[in-house]
Amino acid sequence: MTSSLRITALTLYPVKSMRGIDVTQGTLTPRGLVHDRRFMVVREDGRFVTQRDVPKLALVRTALEHEGVVLSREDFGRTQVPFDRKEGRTVHTRVWGDACVTTDQGDELSRWLTAALESTNPLRLVAMAHGFERPQGKADLLGEENRTVFADAAPFLVTNRASLDRLNTALAAGGHDAVPMNRFRPNIVVEGLPAFGEHQQTTLASDDYALRLHYPCQRCIVTTIDQDSALKNPRHEPYRTLTSLNSIPGKDRSPAFGQNATLVRGEGHTIRVGDLLRKKDSI
Repeated sequence: MTSSLRITALTLYPVKSMRGIDVTQGTLTPRGLVHDRRFMVVREDGRFVTQRDVPKLALVRTALEHEGVVLSREDFGRTQVPFDRKEGRTVHTRVWGDACVTTDQGDELSRWLTAALESTNPLRLVAMAHGFERPQGKADLLGEENRTVFADAAPFLVTNRASLDRLNTALAAGGHDAVPMNRFRPNIVVEGLPAFGEHQQTTLASDDYALRLHYPCQRCIVTTIDQDSALKNPRHEPYRTLTSLNSIPGKDRSPAFGQNATLVRGEGHTIRVGDLLRKKDSI
């Protein structure tokens, strides 16, 4: 069956695990929105760093300017990351199981990052090396042809406003505070589906583009980190409530929120807040 639903928010994250940028429109590519997860923080040994390890990544704001991404944090000033740095040390790293060849963005950025994140260990910023294609570690779920840059899994994460409303109702019933959508770091937020109805869709499409929804996004402790303060919820919420409310089938201790998605039509087209979409059910 088909019906209409609407995009209510779009967010891109120029640096993996830093604060996102809410936008009114974005350009679609097979690897995600243009500028999404273009850079990543790593340790000196190449291990990638996220809010799981350094919650204060949430406090670093990102902004797009003509020639690069501006990073800033209150009391630490700002610095700029060029989009296309011509030179840099090669760094071998992994995003989960996927081996990546990246280019270091320089010592000046490293010093700023290390200070702004109040890290006792040096941190560095990397971009994917020119011409390198990250291997697809989830070919059985996403298809070998679908690639990402530094996102955990898929090029796009789609979430549903009604699912957040249902979660917040459950949190209130348990005496917990409501949470905003930014706890789940989506790229695309839609309304017009029932709560957790995103898990029953295979395709969301407009006349210009189509997204395939592949499988639920398994959530982690980042959902417990307040994106404004970088503080973790001492009662592990909303992770605990979400686990009982909407776990992945066959994984009772693995909460799900949103769907991992890929672009199947519309490379180079513009996606906008307010776009009306058609949906196709998977069951």
